[in-house]
Amino acid sequence: MSVKSALALALAALVPGLALAAPAAPAGPDRAATQALVKQCEGKEDFSAPAPPARLYGNTYYVGTCTVSALLVTSPQGHVLVDAATEEAAPSILANIRTLGFRPEDVRWIVTSHEHFDHVGGLAALVKATGAKIALSAPAAAVLATGKVDPADSQAGWLKEHDFAPVKADRIVASGSVVRVGPLRLTMTATPGHTTGSSSWSWQSCAGKLCRTVSYVDSISALAAPPYRFTDHPDVVARFRRTFRAIAARRCGILVTPHPSVSNLFERMLGEEPLAFPAACQNYADMGRKGLDAQLAKENIK
Repeated sequence: MSVKSALALALAALVPGLALAAPAAPAGPDRAATQALVKQCEGKEDFSAPAPPARLYGNTYYVGTCTVSALLVTSPQGHVLVDAATEEAAPSILANIRTLGFRPEDVRWIVTSHEHFDHVGGLAALVKATGAKIALSAPAAAVLATGKVDPADSQAGWLKEHDFAPVKADRIVASGSVVRVGPLRLTMTATPGHTTGSSSWSWQSCAGKLCRTVSYVDSISALAAPPYRFTDHPDVVARFRRTFRAIAARRCGILVTPHPSVSNLFERMLGEEPLAFPAACQNYADMGRKGLDAQLAKENIK
């Protein structure tokens, strides 16, 4: 107990009826928990490698794996889980929720980034364990209903061996749709490019009266498995460029990406880099644009 707390308790004992102020709710990242996470994940590259949970900010917690993000946004009326990682990771996500002191059965909704096995493979298992409903973009819902990668996906050549348990959407969402649980309001923005159904989410995360915007912005990497060539798909290139412009225009607050290393999430949670900075989404969009341009240049050389 701190000296300040001890003095407050002593004063309360001497003065009957004195009301003690409630301790302030934790706000920023849990540095000790993040240090434990980083230590356990050192050298791990497996999408399913379990990681301990850590508070990101206020009522938002990291509950994903060493290399794939999943966030729990909590409220007294129920919670929302953002992304589901792989099927093999589902038990560790559930364990992380319990470790934080929450009940998986109180997860009311699960929302997702994009329809690849490393982000939605665990959906079926998590729905079974929690009873939660799923909100998906229409393109993602069509893919998830089959449990197979979209044949038109630029990475289909790599991902065709990674089927996942099919799931059915309980709600179809589009840009501007809001998923509500008690005081929670998660707003979806369609950010197609990495996949047709790519979705980004933003919300206010609060510790008492201290609130900050959290933006879970989907992957924007232009990856192509042979024989796919973006040069042969100008419509996909145009879609990417529209998404880059939209993301660059955002003030995203605390940026989180589906793979934490892409946005240096753990370093920011440790305080080694700013947790939030004004140019975060601009920088992220620039990185995606440079990656697409490099891929197109590579294709044009061949």
